[in-house]
Amino acid sequence: EIAWDDTVLPFQLDLSDIRGRVARLDGTLDKILGQHSYPEAVEALVAEAALLTALIGQTVKLRWKLSLQIRGNGPVRIIATDYFAPEKDGASAQIRAWASFDAARLQPSSSPFEQIGQGYFAVLIDQGEGSVPYQGITPIAGTSISDCAGTYFAQSEQLPTRFQLSFGKSRLKGGSEGWRAGGIMLQHMPQSAPVAGEGGSGAGGLLTHADILGGEESENWNRANLLLDTVEDLELIGPTVHPTDLLVRLFHEEAPRVFDAQPVRFGCTCSGDKVRQSLSIYSAKDIKTMTTDEGIVTADCQFCGAHYEFDP
Repeated sequence: EIAWDDTVLPFQLDLSDIRGRVARLDGTLDKILGQHSYPEAVEALVAEAALLTALIGQTVKLRWKLSLQIRGNGPVRIIATDYFAPEKDGASAQIRAWASFDAARLQPSSSPFEQIGQGYFAVLIDQGEGSVPYQGITPIAGTSISDCAGTYFAQSEQLPTRFQLSFGKSRLKGGSEGWRAGGIMLQHMPQSAPVAGEGGSGAGGLLTHADILGGEESENWNRANLLLDTVEDLELIGPTVHPTDLLVRLFHEEAPRVFDAQPVRFGCTCSGDKVRQSLSIYSAKDIKTMTTDEGIVTADCQFCGAHYEFDP
């Protein structure tokens, strides 16, 4: 038996030329959010971003790093996530996430997504030493971070992509309260000649997943999306419905085929050496302003809260 918590399961719909992933983040999300004391709206945004990062990041190669950055002019200024691909086959990937916000400006009457305001959604891929990092940016669009991710793939990659996510705190019978999260990502296989025109049906003329395909491919994509829309929250977060059972329930007529599941866990790569290296760019005058009354320079990791102290 496979423990589906904290895993990403890749799959393919052979009769529809569509690929996807099913993700479950439970203990991992508890660890990510347990590093901080975020207000509920910020917690929801970080949970959504972390789940999207797991779904998108599963495709990057060994030892690569994928990051999402959501920046806005609202009370929630930054949401940043990192996905560190495994060092070797079979090992766990690592995820971390962090948010910066102005607590005084948070609006209880507004949705979490509205707290971001106007800004941009960015995907960054670092292939390691000696390579030039890839960066793709699209405007904040839609009504959720997952809408922003779908717009990014349509606009920057010309890949029709849809997400269905569910996340929140729950209490299993006889257990303590904890975060549970689950999601499905659907993505049409790349086309040799995308059919999208210059303008799209999204806000400001941005492309959406519905603007790219034509003919039979469009029919297959629309049918898969109608099936995706029937998924229920409890099916996404489990724990009683296994991802394989869910795929059969949703897409049995599309011939779903699954691949090896990828385990994920919370992880942070900060270290004293890395912090020291980042501080080394500052002048002696700058370092003096950072020195405390006790005669030390301190730094805290925004992702995991680790505290570092240095001799100036």
